[in-house]
Amino acid sequence: MEKTRLGRTGLEVTRTAFGVLPLQRVTREEAARILRRAYEAGITFYDTARAYTDSEEKIGSALADVRDQVVIATKSGATTREGLLADLHTSLRALRTDYVDLLQLHNPATVPDPNDRHSAYAGLLEARERGLVRFIGYTNHSRERAWQAVASGLFDTLQFPLCAISTMEDLALIGHCRAHDVGLIAMKPLSGGLLTNARTAFAFLHQFENVVPIWGIQRMEELEEILALDAHPPVLDAATRAQIEADKAALSGSFCRACGYCLPCPEEIPIPMAARMGLCLRRMPAEQFLTEEWREQMERIERCRECGECRSRCPYGLDVPALLKRMLNDYREVYAARVLS
Repeated sequence: MEKTRLGRTGLEVTRTAFGVLPLQRVTREEAARILRRAYEAGITFYDTARAYTDSEEKIGSALADVRDQVVIATKSGATTREGLLADLHTSLRALRTDYVDLLQLHNPATVPDPNDRHSAYAGLLEARERGLVRFIGYTNHSRERAWQAVASGLFDTLQFPLCAISTMEDLALIGHCRAHDVGLIAMKPLSGGLLTNARTAFAFLHQFENVVPIWGIQRMEELEEILALDAHPPVLDAATRAQIEADKAALSGSFCRACGYCLPCPEEIPIPMAARMGLCLRRMPAEQFLTEEWREQMERIERCRECGECRSRCPYGLDVPALLKRMLNDYREVYAARVLS
């Protein structure tokens, strides 16, 4: 498989990387089967996080015996030195390893003060000095913070959402990272599942040699599709560009990227899916959402007290309660037309 240098880390990783978050949703046995297939096919870079429930355990179970042949990145959402080191020790046990290749701050609200001895950044530095991590990184959904983090010189890598419908301002981060020799990891290459043409998404990101997309994979057929694209990278031709423009038109304006930072909701509204339900019904097989279970979950939106917690936590500045109400109306219309009629 084609490899690239991950910025100043010097790590040579496959340009096709594995985002392990979706494997939370499958059994340990199925996760192991998928991860081993990915490894045997040549994928060397695996990205997870302490917050992704049992995904670290699944990597440890599946890949511990080939640990020296893969690059493992994880994340901590801690805000203090002590918290970050505690997260790291938990991650090391789960991953069945004595070090991680890349430890990243998980979507922090600021770019850290390097002189704060009690910060999570101080924990990163200590972990690196002790040999518990090889390199340190920063993840974010805010373009402004991402830009600052790269320019600060504090981090070896940046992880940021990039895809075929990203704005020119977001795409400028690619050159910014190249200029500072910071490795660039692209999360959400399919925009949280709203981009349904993997071939188009792959072709777009493959044009940038210093971008390493992490493809969120949950099923073996998804992995096989990505492996086939890697074996024969699609060309960014006129037809592909036309598809990208059509996707941009369809997804113009504010929409939920399903990052999940709005959670938890006190009324147990499944915000990351509910807030983009109208798009899901139009761009995915609708039948999977037209069930009694999903109807009950969508109707929870009526219980929204507009406490503002989701709005304050949204990295994209969305008016989440208003968006949820629009999606509930969309859902009711489709449900009535297809199920009740």
